[in-house]
Amino acid sequence: MRAYPALADPEETYVILDRFRLTDRVAVVTGAGRGIGAATALALAQAGADVVISSRTAAELDAVSEGVEAAGRRAHAVVADLSDLDAVTALAAEAQDAFGRLDVIVNNVGGTMPCTFLETTPQQMADAFSFNVLTAHALTRAAVPLMLAGDGGAVVSISSSLGRFAGRGYLAYGTAKAALSHYTRLAAMDLAPRVRVNAVAVGSTATSALDIVTSTEALRTEMEDSTPLHRIGDPEEIAATVLYLASPASGYVTGKVVEVDGGIQAPNLELGVPDL
Repeated sequence: MRAYPALADPEETYVILDRFRLTDRVAVVTGAGRGIGAATALALAQAGADVVISSRTAAELDAVSEGVEAAGRRAHAVVADLSDLDAVTALAAEAQDAFGRLDVIVNNVGGTMPCTFLETTPQQMADAFSFNVLTAHALTRAAVPLMLAGDGGAVVSISSSLGRFAGRGYLAYGTAKAALSHYTRLAAMDLAPRVRVNAVAVGSTATSALDIVTSTEALRTEMEDSTPLHRIGDPEEIAATVLYLASPASGYVTGKVVEVDGGIQAPNLELGVPDL
């Protein structure tokens, strides 16, 4: 990443927004067909990056590719089941083959459906860890040598506020996201100084995963009332934070989990999940 001059340097001036630019950088975004992933791919493209995007659904990727190209950048779409760790790992090579470099990884793919404690099997716990943590590690591990061959890089993972407080029914999901948040801190130590690793702990955000809440007035009201800003977040608000963490604007930030959650502290989320 470019090193910027001190503000007092009389020989060179720049606009502060230049720090948020990713001109001619290359990014990989997983789970990029919709929601936070799609919004992030478009944000990175608008900041100047070419983007490798991946999800299971070709039609969704086509729509995101059109948005990337409308921003004047190139998109390389890879239809893949990203629960397959080999498919995730392969995205690093896809970026190198398509664009000749790799600078930014956004580990967005993940998620686990709510489930009662007694119905959460050990295999479901293992699956949640694999889909939320091992996918991030597989792609990051494959990307690091390519980043080090260039100017270094930035890794941003999408974690969750449920990785730091309790919510009924989120045993597998919350445990996996807590692990992803701490993975971020540990990986940042291992990969400093040339690769920065950060995460975003996302609160309630209007994506398809939250359709059951946003389409039910009582559940939506409960969620909004438990949030100090009294609303559900927008994917573009998460994407803006990802852009900050991926860009030189956050050049002195690594190993951090940025909370973008409407100010929520420690709600007791239940949202219709029954006891046990």
